[in-house]
Amino acid sequence: MSTGAPAIRLSGLTKSFGSVNAVDGVDLDIAPGEFFSMLGPSGSGKTTVLRTLNALDQADAGVITIGDVSVDFAADPDRAVLTRFRAQSGMVFQSHNLFPHMTVLQNVIEGPVVAQRRPKQEARDEALRLLAQVGLSEKADQYPYQLSGGQQQRVGIARALALRPKLMLFDEPTSALDPELVGEVLRVMEELAREGMTMVVVTHEIGFARGVASRVLMMDDGQIIEEGPPDSFFENPEQPRTRRFLEAVR
Repeated sequence: MSTGAPAIRLSGLTKSFGSVNAVDGVDLDIAPGEFFSMLGPSGSGKTTVLRTLNALDQADAGVITIGDVSVDFAADPDRAVLTRFRAQSGMVFQSHNLFPHMTVLQNVIEGPVVAQRRPKQEARDEALRLLAQVGLSEKADQYPYQLSGGQQQRVGIARALALRPKLMLFDEPTSALDPELVGEVLRVMEELAREGMTMVVVTHEIGFARGVASRVLMMDDGQIIEEGPPDSFFENPEQPRTRRFLEAVR
């Protein structure tokens, strides 16, 4: 992990849904190459923070900087600014969201060819490399319905990586999987961490977060209430709310 300027900076981030303050003034710096794990109960705001990092949920106020792209959401950024901002990150969801009518290979090259207008052969070559990286070379010509849930999720990771993002976002990527399929997805994520990919992961896989994350934070009621390196966070949490949460999920 680099100790230079942050790869991602959130300043005064707020987001409401009607009368509910989902995110309430969040400030956060994430270093290049950091694997940042976000924990918290349902409704704590962690997934909303993650989605604002890709503007899937557009923040009401606050500034988010990813690399050299900075957006002030209070200024109501235009479509071109948001498109450039979204291009900085790749998102992996709880469900696989693959195009069912496309092969695995077509799913992976769709974004680079259509959204980024990269040459099809270049996108195809990179897609095959990424499928090999996630252990699915032999599945390139199959369709999503022919894959297990874990395999579909690994295709989703390859698809996000194909966009060459500066940041990878994972929203509970194993929560919809059968228990025996969880490990294959976590192994791919662990390999990305070793390679130095900057990642923000919302997860309830406590053992995984403890073993792989470089930093862990706890959210409650739309605010960060505690953060730190995994050893101190899990062994000696400072906040009673954090202790209660960890006792409930262990």
